Amino acid sequence: MTRTVELPLWALILILAFAAVTFASHFLFPSVRWFIRRRMERAVARLNTRLTRPIEPFKIARRYDMIQRLIYDPEVSRAIQQHAREEGVPEQVGFEQARRYAREIVPRFSAFLYFGFAIRVARFISKAFYRVRIDQIDAEVIEGIDPEATVVFVMNHRSNMDYVLVTWLAGKRSHLSYAVGEWARVWPFSGLIRAMGAYFIRRKSRNALYRKVLAQYIRMSVESGTTQGMFPEGGLSLTGAVGEPKLGLMSYILDGFVPGESRDVVFVPVAINYDRVIEDRMLLAAGKTGVRRFRLRIFDILRHVIAHLFLRITGRFRRFGYASVSVGEPLSLTGFLGDHPMLGERTTMQLARRVMARIRAVVPVLPVPVVAAVFTREDNLTRAEVGERFNRLVRGMRERGAQIHMPRAPDIDPVEQGLELLLVRRVIEERDGRCHVNPDERHVLEYYARSIGHLCPGLSIPEKSDTT
Repeated sequence: MTRTVELPLWALILILAFAAVTFASHFLFPSVRWFIRRRMERAVARLNTRLTRPIEPFKIARRYDMIQRLIYDPEVSRAIQQHAREEGVPEQVGFEQARRYAREIVPRFSAFLYFGFAIRVARFISKAFYRVRIDQIDAEVIEGIDPEATVVFVMNHRSNMDYVLVTWLAGKRSHLSYAVGEWARVWPFSGLIRAMGAYFIRRKSRNALYRKVLAQYIRMSVESGTTQGMFPEGGLSLTGAVGEPKLGLMSYILDGFVPGESRDVVFVPVAINYDRVIEDRMLLAAGKTGVRRFRLRIFDILRHVIAHLFLRITGRFRRFGYASVSVGEPLSLTGFLGDHPMLGERTTMQLARRVMARIRAVVPVLPVPVVAAVFTREDNLTRAEVGERFNRLVRGMRERGAQIHMPRAPDIDPVEQGLELLLVRRVIEERDGRCHVNPDERHVLEYYARSIGHLCPGLSIPEKSDTT
C-alpha cells in the first residue's frame, strides 16, 4: 500500500484531469448553480414587485425539468406510441425524437438578459431608426383583467422590427414569450433569443409528433399564466394589408381550454404600422415571385451597414418617419365561448377573425400611408391639393374612431412629412410644382396605402398576393 508507483507524465496528467472534472461535476458545479439560481430567484422576486404581470415560476424553472415534464406528458407519450407504430420503430426511438423536439422548442429564459439588456437595446434601435409612438397599455385595462388569467398579445406582422417594438411595449409590465421561426435559429442569435424567452417553431412541419410536442408546450405555458405574444398571420405581410389569420397556435390554446376549469385567456389586440418598412421592397418582390425567401448575402449586409454608418457620420441620415403601436379592446376566451359553442376548427376561425377585426380597427394612421392613399385615388396634384385631400381623409377616419398618430409638435406638418419621405425614395416625383406617382414605384405606394385601406371607405387596391 505504501510502495512508490511510477507513472508516465501523460498518465498522471490524465488522471488529475479526470479527478478535476469529477470534482467539478459532483461538488463545484451544483454548488455554483445553486448559488446563482438563489440569486436569480431573489432578483426576479424584486423585479416582480414592479411588473403588472409578474414573471411566472414556469418561466424560471430549470430548462431540463421543463423538457422532462414535456416529454413525459401523457398526451406526448400517446403521440410517441402512435409515431412508433406508424414508422415501425421502437418506442425508445420515438421517445428520443420527442426529446430532440422538446430541446429545440423549450427556451432558456434569462430575466437579466431580457430586462437588463433586451429592453434597452429595443428602445435604442427603435429610436435610432424611427420616431416611435407607442400607446402605453392603459393601466385600467390591464388592472381590469383577471390577475389569474393568461394574457396573449395578438399582433399584425409588418416587419421584423415588430419584435423590437413589442418588446419595448410590454417590457415595463411583463415578460413576453413569443414564437419565432427558423430564421432565428442561426448562431449566435439562437442562444440570445432563447435567453429572452422565445421558443422556436417549424412553421411548415407536418410531423404529428412534433406538432403534439409543440402543442403541449404552448398549453403548459398558457396554463401556467405565462404572458404570450402571437402573430396569427403566420408571416410578414407581403401586401401591406392586415392578412387573414392562420389557426395553428390559436388552435393549440383553444383545444386545451375547458370553460369553467381552465385558467381564462385574455387576447389583447395590438396593431403596428410604419411610415417605412425596412424590408418593403424585399417583401414586395417575394409577393411577386411567390417565393418567401429573405436571404441576404453577407456582402449586401456589409454594404448596407457601411452606407448607413456613412450617412450617420456625415449627418445626412434621416429617420424613417413614425413607427406606431396601438392597443385594442381585450377579448376574454371564457366570455367568447359563452356566446359560441365549441365546434372545433369553426370556433377557432371565428375567434381568430374576431381578434383580427379588433386589430384592424386600431391600426395606427400615419402620414406616409395617408399620402399614399391620396395618390392611389388621384395623381398630378399640387402640395396644397395633397394637403386638402390628406386632411379630408384623416378627418373622416377620426370620425369613425380610427387611431390617428400624427406629429404632436405644432411646427411639423404631417402632409409635408409624408410627402418628403416618399419624394426622397422617388416613389413620388415633383415637377413644375405638381406631384406625380413614379410609375415604376406605384407598387410601393399601394403597399403603404393598403395598411389603412380598410379604414378608408371607397379606397380599393387590388392585392396580387396575400400573407403566407
